[in-house]
Amino acid sequence: MFFGAAALSLDAKGRLAIPARHRDALVAAANGTLVLTAHPHRCLLLYPSPAWEPIRDKVLAAPGLEQHSALLKRLLVGFAREEELDSAGRLLVAPELRQFAQLEKQVWLVGQGNHFEIWSDAGWQKQQEAIFALGDQLLPPGLEDLAL
Repeated sequence: MFFGAAALSLDAKGRLAIPARHRDALVAAANGTLVLTAHPHRCLLLYPSPAWEPIRDKVLAAPGLEQHSALLKRLLVGFAREEELDSAGRLLVAPELRQFAQLEKQVWLVGQGNHFEIWSDAGWQKQQEAIFALGDQLLPPGLEDLAL
């Protein structure tokens, strides 16, 4: 289970050092292979391969001539890349994915249970402002009784 947000830096080659607290669990869950892809909110998704495969299969099973399905396939599957952590625990983020998510030097790795989101600093700040702007209207249907 991946949770928490960490401010990290991309190096000059576009590599992201995964924090040690997540590295072993991520590698174990990944069976050696990670999948990095685009998200419609302009962040990146980082999945252990076994967690990504059912999502990929469901997206690919959608009708290709239906406009929304085709767009989602192009985004999620079209940008998907299999990656491995190097010996120093770094993840290479391909130039096209860095451009898509507008990633520069500082990025945010945000745990989402079975995967991570990777945000630009500006994108992550916008997400936080959107949360604060909702105020007491934050809870979506089905979570109205959530007690924190």
